[in-house]
Amino acid sequence: MKVVSLIIIILLLTLSTVSAGQADVLKVEVEQTGENTFHFDVTVLHNDEGWDHYANKWDVVAPDGTVLATRILHHPHENEQPFTRSLGGVKIPKSVNKVSIQAHDSVHGYGGKIITIQLPR
Repeated sequence: MKVVSLIIIILLLTLSTVSAGQADVLKVEVEQTGENTFHFDVTVLHNDEGWDHYANKWDVVAPDGTVLATRILHHPHENEQPFTRSLGGVKIPKSVNKVSIQAHDSVHGYGGKIITIQLPR
């Protein structure tokens, strides 16, 4: 009986660790603010569960996979879902016409919904 109880406890702990799922990008707004310079407003959805499992950053990624900029999210947003954060001053080469925004969480890494957007040039 003790072994069965131990297995159930382990399963419950494992499920609670991964229940927040992956971080999804829901919306992206981009504005050109200078020559090859852009400002991004990105809305992310993730069921943050505190410091052990939360969306901790999002990236602006070129079509070739190069990360052009990263917005670090310094704390969980347990009571603010979805949430929008901004990043300005993002330099993007003139040869890049579209970018993808991907979110990252502290347990799963990347893997949620990604949005690809055409740059307003």
